[in-house]
Amino acid sequence: MQGTRRKPPGFAKPRVEMMPDAANIKPLTALRFFAAFWVVMYHYWPNLSAAAPPAVIAKGYLGVEAFFTLSGFILCHVYLQGVGNGRFRYGDFLWNRLARVYPLHLVTLAGVGLMAFAAGLAGIAVDKNMLAWSALPANLLLVQAWGFAPVSGWNHPSWSISAEWFAYLCFPAFAVVAWKLRERPRLAVGLALALIAGLYPLFHTLAGFPLTEATIRWGFLRIVPCFAYGCALHALWRSGALTGRFSGIGACLAGAAVLLTVHLGAPDQAIVMALGALIVTLAGLAATGASFATQAPLVYLGEISYSTYMICIPWKILAVNAALKVLKIDGDQLPLYAWLVVMLALIPLSALSYHLVEKPARERMKAWANSWRERRPATAKAG
Repeated sequence: MQGTRRKPPGFAKPRVEMMPDAANIKPLTALRFFAAFWVVMYHYWPNLSAAAPPAVIAKGYLGVEAFFTLSGFILCHVYLQGVGNGRFRYGDFLWNRLARVYPLHLVTLAGVGLMAFAAGLAGIAVDKNMLAWSALPANLLLVQAWGFAPVSGWNHPSWSISAEWFAYLCFPAFAVVAWKLRERPRLAVGLALALIAGLYPLFHTLAGFPLTEATIRWGFLRIVPCFAYGCALHALWRSGALTGRFSGIGACLAGAAVLLTVHLGAPDQAIVMALGALIVTLAGLAATGASFATQAPLVYLGEISYSTYMICIPWKILAVNAALKVLKIDGDQLPLYAWLVVMLALIPLSALSYHLVEKPARERMKAWANSWRERRPATAKAG
């Protein structure tokens, strides 16, 4: 009797080989833009009105949770197979992630410092924490969300990049669990949901504030349940169980579910769970080749969304103060037209940041890595 050849370990169903690569999950790239602008609206609303914001804007800080969940999903999509097959190179992975986030972080940090210094020379009062030298080492080392920064200084949104860096360092642990559960994706999702459902109220009880409001205090922990959720959702999507079951209408319904949970005042953990449903629905659409949310303008806005997120607070400080002075307004509320100009200006400024700083710096760092790899064999032979 002729033996059968054993297939290499991988995901259970053959249809997953037809899944798009990371660059082609365009609906998820587009979603990054909406997550970034959700955060922007949350931060910019107080400069439009002193009234309480609508529920959907009041929950804008959860845009960060969307980014964290997307990060777990995409990193598993790109690297998980390599982890399972023993081809994962931790050093290369960390360098690529550093190339993705660090150059713009460094530039915005320096920009905030120069802006605060110039304001001081001009006699303009600024928050003393903007130039908190005691917080600078933690910011430079990307550990400001690990409890090492005494105050929230410099470019405050970068706390989430510090949390991402924590997840990158721990990625092998997430990946090993995700690989072991790859053929039991529903169990993986169930465990991730249980972690979210249990950790959020427990943290609130012990810390006295919600985990979804943690930044420099416990920000590194804030990413853990979302990142794990993203890894689990990737396993569910990659299993092929969802392929062909979604449409643009389904994606709209998933988005409506997110809005409904927000509008009804659902707990943050319920909204995070709904965001995950939206993510896996959009990924399911991409697997079917649907054109929903794949239009070039939306994808481009998603590509520049990291710049949008990183420059939104420095730009807000600069633009709002300039507008208040030019318009001779007492207080900090702008008229609607001026507020819209300040907010919408973020898009071209994000494009400039992306093309002048983020993208070329990333490519330069990756080119350095390639050059080092090419020189390594020659150095070894010479030795």
